[in-house]
Amino acid sequence: MDVYQDPATWTPEPVRPRGLLRVRFIATVLILPVLWVFWTVVILVTVAVGMVTEVIVMLSNSYENGLFKLLDRALARMRLPSWGVTWPELRHEGDTAYYRTRVEKVVGKWTAMASAPRNLKKYRRLVECEIPLRDYRGAGGRYVAEVALSQGWELRPTDVRKEVRLWWSAASTADSMG
Repeated sequence: MDVYQDPATWTPEPVRPRGLLRVRFIATVLILPVLWVFWTVVILVTVAVGMVTEVIVMLSNSYENGLFKLLDRALARMRLPSWGVTWPELRHEGDTAYYRTRVEKVVGKWTAMASAPRNLKKYRRLVECEIPLRDYRGAGGRYVAEVALSQGWELRPTDVRKEVRLWWSAASTADSMG
């Protein structure tokens, strides 16, 4: 869904069946540790290969970039998969008040990071964020937009079935002044 479509249609996701949630939770508990061990081994092997082939790394930028890409992919995989269900999700499926509180905490955390004074040692300040569907499933994307807009965020082109993307509008004015 594009940001230019009416955010009023960004309703909460339908409540998932309890049995399906239990099966997904059990699969998450059983499979996720195995996946994390696998990706940890991939990371350690990549680091070991990089250390052993340090001479090649010094001579070839493409080899070094390949190692870094492999590390980035492995680290990106070490998160909760989209099919996974956490204990709070299992307990609070369909609880709108819980998801509204969750949205307020997540947007508040991003707002605190974006509005913090700029660290001069860092290249740029945080100006964009993505709120995943996992955080607003029971409240809807519209509620995320309302909370974010009230805290100074702007909507970015978004697929509300996956995430709500936000832009910190104060960053463009603060960076242009300083």
